[in-house]
Amino acid sequence: MAGVSGCIKYSMFTFNFLFWLCGILILALAIWVRVSNDSQEIFSSEDVGSSSYVAVDILIAVGAIIMILGFLGCCGAIKESRCMLLLFFIGLLLILLLQVTAGILGAVFKSESDRIVNETLYENTKLLSATGESEQQFQEGIIALQKEFKCCGLVNGAADWGNNFQKYPELCDCLDKQRPCQSYNGKEVYKEPCIPFIKDFLAKNLIIVIGIAFGLAVIEILGLVFSMVLYCQIGNK
Repeated sequence: MAGVSGCIKYSMFTFNFLFWLCGILILALAIWVRVSNDSQEIFSSEDVGSSSYVAVDILIAVGAIIMILGFLGCCGAIKESRCMLLLFFIGLLLILLLQVTAGILGAVFKSESDRIVNETLYENTKLLSATGESEQQFQEGIIALQKEFKCCGLVNGAADWGNNFQKYPELCDCLDKQRPCQSYNGKEVYKEPCIPFIKDFLAKNLIIVIGIAFGLAVIEILGLVFSMVLYCQIGNK
């Protein structure tokens, strides 16, 4: 009877170790997004916060599942356990199918998601001129974004703040003279609104996610191939 190839066995272990590391990376990034100030500042309103963090919570679950599968694959390869390898293969195949489905749906509904983000940001503009305590957290988040991106307001610049413009000291102060500035209520403020910068921030993070997903898919396919080859070899041992 044919024996188990050492090359396949240790290649399977190596790829599953990389797969396990990918799970840790996804879990860490998802948790970072969940608790980071940037994401909380952009999606701190009640209208968008809960729906936005659903996707992040899903990523946390996916990262944890990938870590478990990576552990199963590593143990299955080293211990030559067909049961572990089969569980690994089935779980990995399901994740790959879900990943492909999510990618197709994301491509099909990209324009719709862009429209929703755009409408949400425009809708939240009115929160800048509101005076309630519930809107104050959102306003403080936008102030932090304005300092980071060197912009002012969301759509119409400083005018978006209404009567609240005098409420916050140093609001929109144009400290970087390399950026476009304008005079508003006797102050030099940044001229550009923040929506383009926020959308660019989201687009850059989306590119990172796509890159991670593509690299992960390559590792997943290799894992499927190695696990099935090793599974068959152990059966023929």
